[in-house]
Amino acid sequence: MFPRTALSAVAGQTLRPRCNPLLSPRFALLQKSFLSSETKNAIDKAVSSAPVVLFMKGTPEIPQCGFSRASIQILGLQGVNPQKFTAFNVLEDEELRSGIKEYSDWPTIPQLYVNSEFVGGTDIMMSMHQDGSLAKLLEEKDVLVPAESDASSTSS
Repeated sequence: MFPRTALSAVAGQTLRPRCNPLLSPRFALLQKSFLSSETKNAIDKAVSSAPVVLFMKGTPEIPQCGFSRASIQILGLQGVNPQKFTAFNVLEDEELRSGIKEYSDWPTIPQLYVNSEFVGGTDIMMSMHQDGSLAKLLEEKDVLVPAESDASSTSS
């Protein structure tokens, strides 16, 4: 017969799963179905509400995390026209906070959309800012503050 401690150790190992089943790929597929059509429609409407849309923690004036602050700073450095920009505070709505992650299939917030197309999170924005591709994208989509005309700068 096994000593009691050896038996309980073996039984404990066989009863406990070796990995968390909630993290398995099969469960991830089940999670995909949690986005209600009502939430999806609301996110569709939000994404198309302005040419440049940022889902963030906090507001542009008072970001509630460093990544949201960095995203706002990047958009400011790029010269995004405030009239063509809107932001949604995911901290105000838990359905939005979890729904936007599923909607974009991107696990983090903030998330940037330009002309209803998902661009990425802060890491992608930072990389694009550094290599110049974000400036090019924003210019192509005509969402930057218009440059002053040369005529106004040469007159005295």
